[in-house]
This record gives sequence, structure tokens and C-alpha cells, in this order.
Amino acid sequence: MAASAQAAETTLTLYTSQPSSDAQQTIDAFEAANPDISIEWVRDGTTRLMARLRSELEVGVSRPDVLLIADAVTMESLITDDLLQPYQSPERDAFDTQLYHSDGYYYGTKLITTGIVYNNRAAEAPQSWQDLTDEALKGQVTMPSPLYSGAALIHLASLTDNTALGWDYIEALAANDAEAQGGNGGVFKAVASGTKPYGVVVDFLPIREAIKGSPVTFVFPEEGSSAVTEPVAIMKDADDVNAARRFVDFVISEPGQQLVSEMGYLPARDDIAPPTGFPPREDITLMPLDSERALNEEAAAKARFSELFGD
Repeated sequence: MAASAQAAETTLTLYTSQPSSDAQQTIDAFEAANPDISIEWVRDGTTRLMARLRSELEVGVSRPDVLLIADAVTMESLITDDLLQPYQSPERDAFDTQLYHSDGYYYGTKLITTGIVYNNRAAEAPQSWQDLTDEALKGQVTMPSPLYSGAALIHLASLTDNTALGWDYIEALAANDAEAQGGNGGVFKAVASGTKPYGVVVDFLPIREAIKGSPVTFVFPEEGSSAVTEPVAIMKDADDVNAARRFVDFVISEPGQQLVSEMGYLPARDDIAPPTGFPPREDITLMPLDSERALNEEAAAKARFSELFGD
């Protein structure tokens, strides 16, 4: 009875863009490990969640204590607006420094990388980003648009920030008649069906489906992969800061990261084995991302991309 009463007193409000089934598993595991804390949660896409959050803040109604959303660039916008608070989690030592904010404003919880997928009946087996600009693949490559996909926007920022690729590479893709429209799901379906033999897509879709028999192969490119890290953060005005910190600690702890792997995603921690179908963690190269720079250049990058590929 005492635990139930305490749980009723200690309630965290979570806003998350995780798929509902993933969010429920995360919350169930946290509450099992922390029976004195219960979680109320709201799930939606990151863009809609941020619109809701800002509307709520304007009128002073209920707001979340913790966020678990898609990308670090969105977190940077919240830091700019002084909406987050820093926390130096003791779990940070198990992470590569590029996977969390240096002052502790947010921590990546998983790696959803973007790489190359090709249909197994395709004539070529591209292994690098540059391979997609080969004339032999002209008009046969599809990819999600950063005008619609957050992961694609992170991917664009990572590519253009890479000195070996940059905007010259994006222009080469456009010149090779690569198609950019919609999100990752549409890209995967096009490649799996053979409508487009080659694609740029997030890792878990083709890896999971290949295990089930889909005729596709996913490649972590030689130059490295971009990654959405689904970071967790504490709101500046969180009602119970200690409970919020415990949530952050849990999702980036060894048990929390093991749950990420069991869900079929690449954990952010180096010491957790990847799920079935993924290569060893040390075989995956991540392209660095300057999230603050990506935020500052977002509008210009979208405009330039639109000029090259259309809306």
C-alpha cells in the first residue's frame, strides 16, 4: 500500500516520439525498476509534439517533465529557448562523447543509422555513398526527403558537413536523377518491390525485414553512417527533478540499453551487443554531426535541397 501511495505522489509526464509499443515497453521496464514512480505519457511525432509543447508553454498549462524524442537538432532548439536543464548522469562514461551534449542537456538513447539498401536482384552492390552517383545507377536511387523526414534532415546535415562529400555530393546525386520524396517507409517498399533497385534508408527497416525473407541487403557505407540518436532530456521546469534524473539514468543504463537492443535497435552504449542482423558495434562508423550548426543552417539547407530535388 505504501508503495502505491508513493507511486501516486511521484508521477512523471513523458512526451515521446517512440512508436507506441516501444514507449510502452520502456515505461513498463522503468516502472518495474522504480516502483515508487509512475509515468503518464503522450506519444506523437516529434514535430507535432514540439508544436504542442510550445503551445502549452504559451498558455501555462500542463507540460512534460522529460522528453524522449527523435533527434539532437530539436533538442538544440530547446536549449536555445532555455527550456531544458543540464544533468551530468553517471552513466555517461559508457558513451562516446559525440552521443550526448557536453553539458548534459541531452543523451542519445539509441542509434538509428542511415545507410544504403539494395534489392538482391539489382545489378550492383553499392558499398559507399559515392557509389550512388555512378552513372550505372542513374535514375535508380530513391531516398527520403529532408523536407518530410527528420532522419533524412540529419542525414543531409551529416553529409554536407563531411569534407569528403559536402554539397558537391548532394548535387551529384541530383545530377544522377536520384529521387527524393516522402519518408523511409516508402523508400524501403520501393526497393523491396524492385521499383527502385537502390535506396537510402534507416537501418532497422531492411535489417528486420531481410531476416523475415525480404530480398534486400543493407550496407553501412565505407565513409560512415549518419545517425538519429533519439535523445532523452529533462525540462527546465520539471516538477520532480530527482525522478526525472532517474528516468534519464535508466534509459541510458545497461538494463535500459539492453531493452533497446531487444526492441531491435542499435544501442547507444558501446558495451551492449547489437540486435540480430547488425554487425559488431566496432564495425559501424558514425559520421559526426554538429547539431547546433545543423539547427542554424536548417532553413537554408532545406531551401537548397528543394532547389535540387523539388518539393
